[in-house]
Amino acid sequence: MRATPVLLVVAVVAVPRAAPAQETPHEHPALVDRPHTVLNLEGGIIALPNAAISPSNRGGNTPLGTVGSGDATLQTGVHILYRATGDWAFGAGALFAPRPTNDTNYGGASGLSRSHSRSYLWLGGEARYFPLRSRWFEGWFGLTAGAVVVGDRFTTNSAPQVPSILGSNTVTVSTEGFGVGLQLGADYLVTDQWVIGLAVRADRWVLPDQKAFSQQSACDPIGDCPTLTGSVAAFEFGLTAGYRIPL
Repeated sequence: MRATPVLLVVAVVAVPRAAPAQETPHEHPALVDRPHTVLNLEGGIIALPNAAISPSNRGGNTPLGTVGSGDATLQTGVHILYRATGDWAFGAGALFAPRPTNDTNYGGASGLSRSHSRSYLWLGGEARYFPLRSRWFEGWFGLTAGAVVVGDRFTTNSAPQVPSILGSNTVTVSTEGFGVGLQLGADYLVTDQWVIGLAVRADRWVLPDQKAFSQQSACDPIGDCPTLTGSVAAFEFGLTAGYRIPL
């Protein structure tokens, strides 16, 4: 009977113990692989190679100098994109030229000493496809479509100074149309949330033709009309900085 405890101890020691199941660390998927929203801010240059401010002012005005023989100026923008999967993103954006090129020798229809500048605003939707993807780098291309608003601002240099309540020597004439385009770019993921990149776009704007401006209502009281009409090519290059918001 005394041998029984000894035998039990030997049996317990002899029985091979099952190796504990090796626990695999739980890998949290990268944010880019989960549904999320991206807020992108953009700064760059917009160029209209065939649409100069005036025959005497070509190439525009950018920190890099003149660009082509048309108009070129700084451009800022914001984009909000929803990315349901790693391959596709859909959203909307707005692009605006805050510092338009200024032509101080614009004669215009009246021959007065006038200055002329032209600003651009784009509001629309966009879609992006990401064929190149890695942990820290992405390449994409996509489509854009939206409304375009062009503002021609005419200032009479020799007008007498009067109180602002009586008016000003500046008149703005706007033109509305729509635009479609192609875009491509690349992004570098600094962290899981922050991303920087670049974007290039080629757009085709469709604006009212010159016949639509024959009525006085489309022009200013002195007779100067919108300077951008018909089909216009626009090219944009921008640097972007974005923040990803998980859903």
